Amino acid sequence: MAEIRLQQLAHSYARQPGAPEDYALRQLDHIWAQGGAYALLGPSGCGKSTLLNIISGLLTPSEGQVLFDGKRVNELTPEQRNIAQVFQFPVVYDTMTVFDNLAFPLRNQGMAADRVRQKVEEIAEVLELTPVLSKKARNLSADEKQKVSMGRGLVRDDVSAILFDEPLTVIDPHLKWKLRRKLKQIHEQFNITMVYVTHDQLEASTFADKIAVMYGGQIVQFGTPRELFERPRHSFVGYFIGSPGMNLIEVTEQGGALTFGDVTLPVPAGLSGQLPALAGQRLQLGIRPEFVRIWDAPSEHTLAARLRHVEDLGTYRIVTLELGGQRVMARLPEDRQLPEGDIPVSFPAPWLMLYANDVLVEADQ
Repeated sequence: MAEIRLQQLAHSYARQPGAPEDYALRQLDHIWAQGGAYALLGPSGCGKSTLLNIISGLLTPSEGQVLFDGKRVNELTPEQRNIAQVFQFPVVYDTMTVFDNLAFPLRNQGMAADRVRQKVEEIAEVLELTPVLSKKARNLSADEKQKVSMGRGLVRDDVSAILFDEPLTVIDPHLKWKLRRKLKQIHEQFNITMVYVTHDQLEASTFADKIAVMYGGQIVQFGTPRELFERPRHSFVGYFIGSPGMNLIEVTEQGGALTFGDVTLPVPAGLSGQLPALAGQRLQLGIRPEFVRIWDAPSEHTLAARLRHVEDLGTYRIVTLELGGQRVMARLPEDRQLPEGDIPVSFPAPWLMLYANDVLVEADQ
């Protein structure tokens, strides 16, 4: 297992990159601590697979360096880095048995036959592959083949890290949860550094202790699932995490208040002193649908919103409102009744965020 450190790392597929948009990865510094379970989360094209391939050695970065336990590995191959990588589609040797697939990397190391058998049987039991050890890999289901791919990395004692590049893409939906839990159990049992690339926030939250959210070739926030949900430090994190994502309302500052349409809101506590420095920047108020409060009757503390749509999702409902010419969504319990006519709403101050050019504005202490 290894600590993986990225220093001033950047990568471009262009021969002579000039502008920031020429880079698939913009300059970043990051540390994956030894033995951690991490997810790299983001939409297609954000740079997460590029970053994973740089860590594994399949790709050489244009700039910066990759360090394993403080040692520069830019010039080392994946084999020399002792990296195991599991891809979207299972990579197995179809003509070999499951046992031989799992034993392959150990035999290449010259490990004794009795030790090979011990290691293979141990990993096969963890991955629930024992009943199919003697079967040819071509006769396996897609999820069994993917477990074999995972097993080839887990079976090695010398592996520095295991990298997963959207490994559950081909797995049936009802099996994905089981395999995610299995990976989590394996990590807890073997304490291996694991980095899991996905565009699925549920996969990331189920697997990882900490998640790095990527957007536009950068890691815009690194934190626990709870931190990403409750305090997104970038507007994209608010939008991308959650179902539905954070409400982001374009506002302007006027006379010490924030306005949109015909709505005027007081500046969130601790932020009034920040407003002069934000002049000319794009301002957005953010609040998650879970924290938008709907009241039974209007008061001096509520705003009047128009009901546009109600979506019943079984255990909860998503209510779409119009307020000040902007759409606002609220997430309500299934049995919550809505008042007649205009809907009285409020935005609790502790959950109201202000973003300037997409970056969270921190309140004065």
